[in-house]
Amino acid sequence: MTIKAKRTLSTVLMAISILVLIMGGVMKLIDAEPASVVQFLTRYGFGNYMKLLGAGELIIAALLLFPKTNKIGFLLASCYLGGAFCLEISGSQPLASAVFLAILWVGMFLRSREMFLNVPEAS
Repeated sequence: MTIKAKRTLSTVLMAISILVLIMGGVMKLIDAEPASVVQFLTRYGFGNYMKLLGAGELIIAALLLFPKTNKIGFLLASCYLGGAFCLEISGSQPLASAVFLAILWVGMFLRSREMFLNVPEAS
C-alpha cells in the first residue's frame, strides 16, 4: 500500500471515529439520545452523568482531531470505547462500540505504527 493510500485510508477511518464521538457527545448534551440508550445507561448507573459523558466525548474528539494531541486522544478514546464495550457485553446489547474501536485502532495503526509497535515509522 502506498503512503498516500495509507494516509487517505487513515484519515477516513479517523474521521469516522471522530464523527461518531461528536455525534454521541452532542446528542448527550442536548438530551437527544434515544430512549433505549437513556434507559440502558440509567439501569447501569450512568443516567445522571449523561452530560458529563457527552462533554467527555467532545473533548476526546477534539484531541483526536489535532495532530499534536491525537495520540492522547487515541488513548482516551480507546479507554472510553473499551468501557462502552464492557457495558454493552454486560447488558447483552449490540456491540457497536467494538466496531468503532476497531475502526479507530486500524486508523491509528495506519497513521502512526509506533503507537503499536516498537519500530520507527516507515517513510
